[in-house]
Amino acid sequence: METPTARWRRLLPRTPGRWAAAVAALAVLVGGGTWTAVADDGPPAVQREDRMLRPGGVEIDTSYFTAGGSGKRPAVLIGHGFGGSKNDVRAQAEKLAAEGYAVLTWSARGFGKSGGAISLNDPDGEVKDVSGLIDWLAKRPEVELDKKGDPRVGLTGASYGGAVSLLAAGHDQRVDAIAPVITYWNLADALFPDGVFKKLWAGIFVTSGGGCEKFEKKLCEMYERVAVSGKPDAAATELLTERSPSAVADRIKVPSLLLQGQSDSLFPLGHADAMQKAISANGAPVSVDWISGGHDGGDNETSRVEGRVGAWFDRYLKEETGTATGPAFRVTRTGGIDSTDGAALKRGASSDTYPGLRSGGREIPLGEGTKTFRNPAGSAPPAISAVPGVGGGLSQLSSLGVGLSLDFPGQFGRFESAPLATSVHVTGTPTARVTVKATEGRDAVLFGKVYDVSPDGRQQVLPSQLVAPYRITPDQQGKPIELALPAVDHEFDAGHRMRLVFSATDLGYASPAEPATYTVTADGPLTVPTAPAVTTAAATLPWWTWGLPAAALVIAAALLLTARRRTATPAPDPALTDVPLQITGLSKKYAKSVDRYAVRELSFRVEKGQVLGLLGPNGAGKTTTLRMLMGLITPDEGEIRVFGQAIRPGAPVLSRVGAFVEGAGFLPHLSGRANLDLYWQATGRPAEDAYIDEALEIAGLGDALARAVRTYSQGMRQRLAIAQAMLGMPDLLILDEPTNGLDPPQIREMRDVMIRYAAGGRTVIVSSHLLSEVEQSCTHLVVMDRGRLVQAGPVAEITGSGDMILVTTAEEVSEPLAEKVASLPGIGSAVRLDDGRGLLVRLDGATTSRLVADLVRLDVPVTGVGPHRRLEDAFLTLISGGAA
Repeated sequence: METPTARWRRLLPRTPGRWAAAVAALAVLVGGGTWTAVADDGPPAVQREDRMLRPGGVEIDTSYFTAGGSGKRPAVLIGHGFGGSKNDVRAQAEKLAAEGYAVLTWSARGFGKSGGAISLNDPDGEVKDVSGLIDWLAKRPEVELDKKGDPRVGLTGASYGGAVSLLAAGHDQRVDAIAPVITYWNLADALFPDGVFKKLWAGIFVTSGGGCEKFEKKLCEMYERVAVSGKPDAAATELLTERSPSAVADRIKVPSLLLQGQSDSLFPLGHADAMQKAISANGAPVSVDWISGGHDGGDNETSRVEGRVGAWFDRYLKEETGTATGPAFRVTRTGGIDSTDGAALKRGASSDTYPGLRSGGREIPLGEGTKTFRNPAGSAPPAISAVPGVGGGLSQLSSLGVGLSLDFPGQFGRFESAPLATSVHVTGTPTARVTVKATEGRDAVLFGKVYDVSPDGRQQVLPSQLVAPYRITPDQQGKPIELALPAVDHEFDAGHRMRLVFSATDLGYASPAEPATYTVTADGPLTVPTAPAVTTAAATLPWWTWGLPAAALVIAAALLLTARRRTATPAPDPALTDVPLQITGLSKKYAKSVDRYAVRELSFRVEKGQVLGLLGPNGAGKTTTLRMLMGLITPDEGEIRVFGQAIRPGAPVLSRVGAFVEGAGFLPHLSGRANLDLYWQATGRPAEDAYIDEALEIAGLGDALARAVRTYSQGMRQRLAIAQAMLGMPDLLILDEPTNGLDPPQIREMRDVMIRYAAGGRTVIVSSHLLSEVEQSCTHLVVMDRGRLVQAGPVAEITGSGDMILVTTAEEVSEPLAEKVASLPGIGSAVRLDDGRGLLVRLDGATTSRLVADLVRLDVPVTGVGPHRRLEDAFLTLISGGAA
């Protein structure tokens, strides 16, 4: 659910004459964000603490984020989606921490590194864990308390994490505000709507959880029982209901921001409607927001959603009464296409009150008569509506008048309106009264939907690709009943018709295997809600009406500036032609500061074939240094030379530099391969110079390269971004935190990639907080602290001093012998190596020669003695000025 922050990485083409191509490349990437051309004087640095806690008797992997100052602050818990882990919400956690919250994330039971089995937010399992985490927050000195043991705390999260937010609010009265996103109110209703098994989503649910064996035993047994029978039983419904927020509906009494997806066949809009009714009835403030995306994909509006969640917490946790939390109801509407980039145009519509799903009902007469159709044996082939993981893209198309649903002849009945005299904007749940009959003694399982039919009748569009399932039992048959259709926000244009269809099958659901004949009679008009109080914001002018003139001025200014700079650019230094990087006396002050420096008098040199690690604590000036190196900001003093050429914005030598910094701005609807192809085309450089196959081999994404990037995990996006940085096989490659979002095997693979890349004569500069990885992958180090160089040199030279001595032995050292060595005079400790064939000895007054003599006296079979210090020890010593 996230929208990536794009960064300008490849930089500029080989010659000044290619400036236009560079501007084109920038235009492709600028949609994802831009670099801020100032030193690091933004929000305070965010600190993260990782630890295992046992809040409910099971080990839970957590991360705790804080930033700046010693004052008290509210806390926020962020849950992750099903099948994910705490790593998926790290970016949001860091953002909230920088905004003044203490933020705790965790991997739920059965996910990530946490223990236990998945029990689907069991009050005695996952919900109990959340209460234990709140207990832990209450003991943190920086967390604001309402009273002893009661921290000021809010919860948010998407899907699975959203549900546990609601459940925690119902089970733990210490929760002060919640903001659940695209989640469920009743899980039984989500997976067994009206008694029909949502088999495709249920199967994905189990698979994404790691398989049935990862679940609590009775949940696994329940799923397998229902999947085999194709029909939920009372025990299954009861089990899921008791673990749903609806079970504690009367106890959720906190301010609640409910964000639900329109492109969501798993947890449709009706779940948010049920939440709103229950929570507002308890007297709590509630706002409802229908976002564009959902579980089926589409645009999840990550930036806007996170901004609104932040404002909600500012109002109800920080108690900033002047903070605007937005309208009581908002819906994102899509219509038309931006001709400049093909993106769907979006506008918000809102109301000061929540309209519900049936406000402003308008009756649309339908053709009369009775329709007869059959459920085929085995319920195959099924009709097609939403396809999980793909449907979001389809739903975006449906809002633009493109239909991709399918009903098979003889398996459905339809009723159609006359052409509409005026346009009708439907916001909510249409309803129809019908009489249904089935083969004697059988349930009728039907799927209802309302199509938007073009004036010529040739094209029908299914809004948001949604259908509503119904199980109509024999006692309900033969008499009029009201059926609710899917809740949508969709405009039917004048001249179009509404087509009500009932199908006997649907790909996403289980239908009876036995053949049956159904008859459906329309007993009245189709009633559609129009929500008249909801008004759409005025359309903004297309960006190009103001953007092109502004862009022309910017480009003209840039050309003028770079032309001036070229005249003043220092001449190349022939002595440095083969030196990838030399930095001399580099300084950069913080913006608007006279004497505060982000980087001060920095000098170092990097040679060919080196993998150089750039290390330093937060605020050391690493990112500012990298930005200056890439020509994104200009130093106040000093110079940077790459292969002898002075770095300036637009310097031709930057075409020999590749960089990955802070994430990539990929187009989510395109495949990984298509994104790389498009990026390279935008640079204006020949296709044969891309070496794209080599870069793709490094990415190691396999078949995923053909999938849309919006389906990628954070780790997959990271690898694709690094492959993009390697396009063209640049001579100097800069990687800023390249292992973020990667699992241990992927981290190891990235380490090998950097080593192999440099072994070919190229140079790699990597900035990372994973000191163990830096120690294993880098040949040289530059350590910075408070903007200054602390030390530079080979890794072995920096780590090879200290009071730790590595003793290797020909045979395994016994534990009693290690204890004897530890008890020697002047020895602080002696610890056996993991394989037993050696010792790590800490000297505490003794000399190395004295240690060797004592080892020989104790008949220790010594094969080698030498200094040993981990990079972590050396790093801490350096940045603390030797105090560590």
